[in-house]
Amino acid sequence: MTPDAINRLVAQLAKLPGIGEKTAQRLAFHVLRSSPEYARSLAAALVDVVDKVRLCSRCFSLHDGAAEALCGFCTDPRRDERLVCVVEGIADELAVERTREFRGRYHVLHGVLSPLEGIGPEQLRIKELLQRLGDGVVTEVVVATNPDVEGEATALYLTRLLKPLGVKVSRLAQGLPMGGDLEFADQATLARAFATRRDL
Repeated sequence: MTPDAINRLVAQLAKLPGIGEKTAQRLAFHVLRSSPEYARSLAAALVDVVDKVRLCSRCFSLHDGAAEALCGFCTDPRRDERLVCVVEGIADELAVERTREFRGRYHVLHGVLSPLEGIGPEQLRIKELLQRLGDGVVTEVVVATNPDVEGEATALYLTRLLKPLGVKVSRLAQGLPMGGDLEFADQATLARAFATRRDL
């Protein structure tokens, strides 16, 4: 007996990642209880994302300019163009950026190698990364893929492609988190911490 408009909204919200039907219902009723201006602003923001946000033609991050334009990371003259950090997705890029430790440029793969899901090198932005390295400006590529099976496979694949080009390839250190206790660390994390230990 719920109105069709609400049912349609709940169905669309439930398609979002991490949103189940109950959460979708709560969100739909929140929109219904809010002012009409809020609902219109939300709808306009969704339309703007679809109509205006594009991929950077160099690093494949996001921007809201013309189709062939570059993003803010690629046009910022204060960033070191000799350093490129390769990430799986936009969320990873933003996580690295929040640390304020990396001042180079980025390259977003938009996924990782996953043969079981039919994702090979041609589905990722690897060819474009190789083209970027062709001019000899980049001296180091930091591979910042996740430390899972697919992320490790992608990092290994990239290393094998990039090393022959004479570019330094580095990987983010992995192991124990700051403030963590050894007794609660899983075996894989502890083993990785030992394997990547460094001199003091």
